[in-house]
Amino acid sequence: MDHTFNPFDAAIAARRKFTILTMVTAILLLGWGAFVTSINAGMAVPDWPTSFNSYDPFNPWPDWWTITPVLAEHGHRLLGALVGLMTLTLSVWTWKADTRRWMRILGFGALALVLFQGILGGLRVVWISLDLAVVHAMIAQLFFALLGAMILFVSPMWTRAVDRPALKRTGGLKTSTLVTSVLIYIQIFLGALLRHPGTGIDPVFAALHIGFAFVVALTVVRLWMFIRERFREESGLNRLSQSLLFILVLQVSLGLFAYFVILDERGIVQPSNVQVIVNSAHLITGALLFACSTALTLLARRRTW
Repeated sequence: MDHTFNPFDAAIAARRKFTILTMVTAILLLGWGAFVTSINAGMAVPDWPTSFNSYDPFNPWPDWWTITPVLAEHGHRLLGALVGLMTLTLSVWTWKADTRRWMRILGFGALALVLFQGILGGLRVVWISLDLAVVHAMIAQLFFALLGAMILFVSPMWTRAVDRPALKRTGGLKTSTLVTSVLIYIQIFLGALLRHPGTGIDPVFAALHIGFAFVVALTVVRLWMFIRERFREESGLNRLSQSLLFILVLQVSLGLFAYFVILDERGIVQPSNVQVIVNSAHLITGALLFACSTALTLLARRRTW
């Protein structure tokens, strides 16, 4: 551990702000991807790495932005390229500026992950594979959580956790936070299986997704109560657990709303704007939930080392 790392340094603060900006852009990319899935526009541009056999990223087809499915799919590619360029900048910046070897490796790990994600998205089009669409969605969640972890690693919260004496009696804190993150990721996977076939609500996957939501909700609430009771003096753990609880409430509310909207629109070929917006918001909130739980898991582990 390099104790010379100072998160209040101006250069570190600037990199933290850029990482946050990259994560915000990734949120837009996730939402745009959800929009593509919601309107079933994944094959609106049928080729890759070209778009309509053109390597011009900004005008591959005359007035392409006036055709909604093409705007959704090609716009998703453009936004993905932007996130890739920002991740490249972040990885090089981290390599040159960060004194921690593991953090420098992590920066290029993020770059490798976003490149892999882009290739998966392209192969999903080339191979016309719904299975790859699900894998593409799940890798996006891992990349988003990784960006959240990189923000944590350059924050004062992480430094304070390193400087303070390690917790001795944890009562299973590490295990509880890890299990919560794993359960949330499984729930996201069930949601991806429900969304990507594009055939409305599948009764089996819907039952699994809704039933498992209760398991995740009870686990998050239990973790929040556990941290509040056992680690009241740990401000970082409490802040993240409270954020996790807040995001959970928002996510459950959006999920219920999305479910009732879909039920109300059964038999409609084209989903309404309300359904598209709610489904996209539900996906984004799920990503925030997983990223927050991942950060909490890492901080808990850091406090027990």
